[in-house]
Amino acid sequence: MIQQTWNDEAVETLSTASADKMMVKARGPVWHKKQKAQNIVPKNLHGLDREATWCFSRYDGWIYGHGTFCLTAHGTHFLGTFKWMRNSANEAKRLEQDIGAYESLLKWVCMDSKADDYHLYQTLKDQYDIQLLTTMRRNKVKTLKRQQMLRELQTERHQRLYAERGQTVEPMQSLVKTIFELEHCWMHGDANNCWLFAAMGVAVQIAQYQAYQQHESVWSIQDRVLGL
Repeated sequence: MIQQTWNDEAVETLSTASADKMMVKARGPVWHKKQKAQNIVPKNLHGLDREATWCFSRYDGWIYGHGTFCLTAHGTHFLGTFKWMRNSANEAKRLEQDIGAYESLLKWVCMDSKADDYHLYQTLKDQYDIQLLTTMRRNKVKTLKRQQMLRELQTERHQRLYAERGQTVEPMQSLVKTIFELEHCWMHGDANNCWLFAAMGVAVQIAQYQAYQQHESVWSIQDRVLGL
């Protein structure tokens, strides 16, 4: 029905989602990389989250903390998932692990250049019939397979869908971060942050659904989430 009543561009947008990782600083002090590697805790370092890990991004620099994996729909701007992942882990591998749950809903999924991996690209196609959209590193387009991958990514349709990424998953992560004041984690440890991030995601999903039902913006939900 939707394909008969909506134009092709709208159908494509409704079948597209973007994924990304957000780094959240650990609660408490920072455990220096070399000391953590040797399991050495300085005597005056109190309230340390021993399970947090290090990761680097060009935007944030080095962060000691926990990561979140976020998937956001393009057409509706609904939060698909918001869950814990190790800060040091690769979000492209997390995407491969989780994408099967959305196989019937998605045809395209967008990620940044950290998903520039031919194995992942082909796996999503072969196993789930999902087209991965990403940007490729210029110095990594040498083999015939990767050259073909680049040509497919640079089609007008794929470039247009990928451009929507900046209006979906990145603002969604900022929204969740703002609502729950996630400059730092609320708790220590993998297990605690795992259930806490999941609860935050569910709270946002419920608020978005309520806003959608009442024909309100799915972005203006902070008061709903916080019960104000």
